Amino acid sequence: MRLQRHGRKSYAYYHIVIADSRAPRDGKFIERVGSYNPNTNPATVNLKFDRALYWLQTGAQPTDTVRNILSWEGVLMKNHLLGGVKKGAFDQAEAEKRFDAWKAEKNSNVEKTKEQLAAEKKATVKARLDAEAAVNKAKAAEIAKKKAVAIEQEVEAIAEEAKAEATAEEAVTETPAEVPAEETTENTEKAE
Repeated sequence: MRLQRHGRKSYAYYHIVIADSRAPRDGKFIERVGSYNPNTNPATVNLKFDRALYWLQTGAQPTDTVRNILSWEGVLMKNHLLGGVKKGAFDQAEAEKRFDAWKAEKNSNVEKTKEQLAAEKKATVKARLDAEAAVNKAKAAEIAKKKAVAIEQEVEAIAEEAKAEATAEEAVTETPAEVPAEETTENTEKAE
């Protein structure tokens, strides 16, 4: 029992096959009993449970990776329990009961792990959003401060222009007042 590589470069998935040990890795095989895709999270395993158990009982030797996959799926546990039934340690019903209890516990642990991973993912997303909101708030405050400084400078510039215009108007109003006074002096000199 071993893996047969398929897929493209840097994205491999595998078929779980029964093959002669002398056959090439991706060559001739006797039977395909499943597939394994390590690219998903968690890894996806499709296994023909009964056929894998049959070949294991027949004497097929799994590679280390296939052994781990079979252990994860419960094929090795079922084989172990069936060995206990053959030896007379307990009956078939007890073996099924133990296997079902093991499978239920494993599934509950897997679900807890998935929920925990989902919760952690939500927490990290929320933390990133909060951090981004804080950065945006700081940027908005900085922009508001710059706008306030610019507005103050505009107000000061307008006030200085108003002062300059007022002083210019005062100068203009003072100058015409002096001209008529000179004219009056000229007029009085002509009259004399």
